[in-house]
Amino acid sequence: MSRLPFFYGWLMLPAVMLISICTSPGQTYGVAVFNPYLREALGLSNSELSGAYMAGTVLASLPLTYIGALMDRYGPRRTLMGVVFVFGITCFGVTQVSGLFTLFIAFFFLRLLGQGSMGMLARNALAMWFHKRLGLASGLANVGMAVAVGGMPALGFWLIESYGWRGAYAVLGGAVWLLLFPLLIFVFRDRPEEMGLLPDGGEVAEDDAGGRVVPEDPAFTLRQVLRSPAYWIAVCCMASWSMSGTGVQFHIVSIFAGRGLEPAAVATMFSIYAFMIAGGRVGGGMLADRMPLNLLLALALVCQCAALVSLNQVDAAWLPWVFPVCSATGSSLLMSVGETMWVRYYGRRNLGKIRGSVSTIGVAASGVGPFVMGVAFDYFGGFEQVLWGCAGLAAPLAVLALAATPPKLPKDK
Repeated sequence: MSRLPFFYGWLMLPAVMLISICTSPGQTYGVAVFNPYLREALGLSNSELSGAYMAGTVLASLPLTYIGALMDRYGPRRTLMGVVFVFGITCFGVTQVSGLFTLFIAFFFLRLLGQGSMGMLARNALAMWFHKRLGLASGLANVGMAVAVGGMPALGFWLIESYGWRGAYAVLGGAVWLLLFPLLIFVFRDRPEEMGLLPDGGEVAEDDAGGRVVPEDPAFTLRQVLRSPAYWIAVCCMASWSMSGTGVQFHIVSIFAGRGLEPAAVATMFSIYAFMIAGGRVGGGMLADRMPLNLLLALALVCQCAALVSLNQVDAAWLPWVFPVCSATGSSLLMSVGETMWVRYYGRRNLGKIRGSVSTIGVAASGVGPFVMGVAFDYFGGFEQVLWGCAGLAAPLAVLALAATPPKLPKDK
């Protein structure tokens, strides 16, 4: 395999892309398609639905560090096999939802396995194969997510019209199994060292005795990472984006309606967003290979602030264009930082646990965002105040992000 005419990591790239697309049934943009049907079928209010989503998402964030530890022990491939198997069962289980409690259970597993574990494990696997070109590789892989964001709403509505909302989730679960099990068995590989390679395509050298010499990969332990200021600054910035971004996405139809826009404007916005993010994540990845990551993180927060302000201030006729441009640009930069910072700052050895801890906080924030915005709407009668609050949080974080510089490995373990 090491004698292939190309670096095997470039074959891992579309594999990671497909795994990212298959997380869609557990992502907010995937679940949002089913929200009206869930409310009607189960007789739920907006507060009950968003509350179940928040509770399921926050609790789903807690085991992610453990999932990351499993990856460190067994490798991404074996861990993904188990996660994909249970994720498919969860999609079939959604067909049996009958009330608020069973919906909460479904949300818990959808968010834990789809939005949390599968995405995290796929990104970690890519970080094993690339280092200097990780930004570009991650940006290309994230094009798959842009495809999913742009295509999942249309696919979801078509499946619901064809099979009903319960049947639609069953079809999605079967598709996940059909696509990913062959991929994991025949294509997916954990590390380049297994094939006599090094990250970015270098080859493993041999010593005088004919044994392999693999360059040492100095790495932080999770305990050392948790004492690093750069870790907490970056996590707070990413959690802020996760909270406000998911909240806006979850309530985007109502937010646009409050500005006098029809649902067609939401469709236009998502189309522009998907187009922007497809190119933006490749460009952001290339920047992550060339620019300081703390500067890119600060720019991402500036774009987040601009996107949130636009929802209140930009003329309604321009909103479906201005908001997705600002949001997609910021999201692209933030994703590029998130895909590269942890492995470059802290190494590969404990990457599963490190990314798991980051995902725990990020996924929890993504669950809180929709609920906070829903409560704010019930209290204020609109989203204007909470959007200003989120923008006010992003602005100082953009300045603080500049301090998230690469740490030095301490001597103590």
